Amino acid sequence: MSEDDQFKLLASDGMLVKRPLLVGKDFVLTGFKEAEWSEKLSV
Repeated sequence: MSEDDQFKLLASDGMLVKRPLLVGKDFVLTGFKEAEWSEKLSV
């Protein structure tokens, strides 16, 4: 399966994403905690 096919599949069915993952230059967040994500995404 190509990367594009993988993205299309994930976009079509949200249940395929079990745990959100955010990878930044100097951090990795797992799960979703709105305050934590907002802090890391605010520049």
